[in-house]
Amino acid sequence: MDSDDRIYEVVSNHEEQYSIWLADHEVPAGWKTVGFRGAKAKCLAHIEEVWTDLRPLSLRERSKSEHE
Repeated sequence: MDSDDRIYEVVSNHEEQYSIWLADHEVPAGWKTVGFRGAKAKCLAHIEEVWTDLRPLSLRERSKSEHE
């Protein structure tokens, strides 16, 4: 297995879905950095920690309003 020593940024979109992106590449339209960067494994661990509800934001909001 090849070692990946590149630096990544954690990014999110308007639906609060997360991904990683190479730090030296321009972030794609519709995505923004969240202020966390590092090795791939560290970025993925950060996403696992903060992205606890995998449903898109619009679905979470709709579900919440239906239960109020």
